[in-house]
Amino acid sequence: AITPDGTTAYVSNVTSGTVTPIATATNTPAPSIPVGVNPYYISITPDGRTAYVSNWTSGTVTPIATATNTAGAPIPVGTPAGKIAFTPDGKTAYVVNGNTGTVTPFATATNTPEAPIHVGSSADNLAITPDGKTLYIIDTYSNNVIPIATATDTAGAAIPVGSLPYNIAITPHGKTAYITNGGSDTVTPIATATNTVGAAIPAGSEPYAIAITPTTASQGPAFTSDPSDTVKFGSAFTFTVNTSGTPPPRITKAGRLPAGVTFTRHNDGTATIAGTPRPRVAGVYPLTLT
Repeated sequence: AITPDGTTAYVSNVTSGTVTPIATATNTPAPSIPVGVNPYYISITPDGRTAYVSNWTSGTVTPIATATNTAGAPIPVGTPAGKIAFTPDGKTAYVVNGNTGTVTPFATATNTPEAPIHVGSSADNLAITPDGKTLYIIDTYSNNVIPIATATDTAGAAIPVGSLPYNIAITPHGKTAYITNGGSDTVTPIATATNTVGAAIPAGSEPYAIAITPTTASQGPAFTSDPSDTVKFGSAFTFTVNTSGTPPPRITKAGRLPAGVTFTRHNDGTATIAGTPRPRVAGVYPLTLT
């Protein structure tokens, strides 16, 4: 796992029970950090301050302060300790517990585990919507996906997908989750607003991993997250901003906004610019993502 600022990579060494930090600028490893037995997965909080390491055989998660590379007290979460996901605000972590069919949440401020959430016969992978409201758990051996409301940590009705679902990815605007089904050679889309399943998408043999490109494309004039990009006014149009953070990125003007032009950002991740500037103002006007 790599810190959000890109300066440090953390590598789990399964058989030695350690984690090695590597400075990405020089590719130089720092001294290895002892953690638990069979550390597999590493996740880093959105603020980059803490790396959490799941120790598969120990049934614990070890926090590592990235500023000092020191390990804190292990957090008991259940055996086996699998993948970790954070709510967008970084306040809560969820750890899947493999073949026990449970998910264990803990508050990152105190590293205190809460009661496990039962989801099915297994809990093999997980993902959280960009708004942080829903956690989706892959129950591979039941061929289901389980939604969990993060506000109450309660599991909803199982969502049947394909055979042997392995992994999940959620679109940046949070409207659709995609599930790889290794046993049926398909990918299943789920509409997150209703948790309804769409038509299965044929894929290759035993699809396993899945990733989604970030959303920065526009409708109408070209627009990306590059601050040097410009937007031409004159008619209303809508573009989608990258909503991987919380709150979504805010778009500000560079200089004085021409009269008659309005900018509105919507909760679904889209924004609308409408109106016509004064004739004496240039029709091309720069906007900057901040």
